[in-house]
Amino acid sequence: MPINLDADHHKSKMEKKKAARDKIMAAKTEARGLVIVHTGKGKGKSTAAWGLAVRALGHGQRVGIVQFVKGKWETGERTIFEHFPDLCQIESFGEGFSWESQDLERDRAAALRAWQAAEALMADNSVSLIILDEINIALRYGQLDKDLVVTALANKRADLHVVLTGRNALDEVINAADLVTEMTQIKHPFRSGVKAQVGIEY
Repeated sequence: MPINLDADHHKSKMEKKKAARDKIMAAKTEARGLVIVHTGKGKGKSTAAWGLAVRALGHGQRVGIVQFVKGKWETGERTIFEHFPDLCQIESFGEGFSWESQDLERDRAAALRAWQAAEALMADNSVSLIILDEINIALRYGQLDKDLVVTALANKRADLHVVLTGRNALDEVINAADLVTEMTQIKHPFRSGVKAQVGIEY
């Protein structure tokens, strides 16, 4: 139910809210690269990360994207970002989901190649934002050494933003992050027999 307020009461309430908000904002003076985690069973983890990439490109910042699970699938976002080769570098090393490959050593080899590409991007001072798409899945299934990743996040350069996506983020990854968002699934059309669709899932 919406709150029923008269205009004067609303104005007074918003003035107090603005004063409190301004005080909070005045105390926020630090700017630094963040470690951001998008996890949870809900849809939208990678989508949110690609949205951050769009925002960075809009400011002329260079972006690196490493896909740990998805291969070079034809997706709308990939098609768009390929129009900005000077600002966006996409590296895809995925062999598909583990239940499709069913080969742990193959998955580990693919994850290691993806991580090596991520390390190269992290060493590139011209890159402002790196997205490690579905890396949480690789970590969860033991395809990649979690200590290797956590150490790299702790030692990244101060102005670099790194986003890690995928469900079931490890506690060690969550503890290393500055911002963690859990996508919660309430309803999903897949459960009603609706398949993945162009422009929504890919």
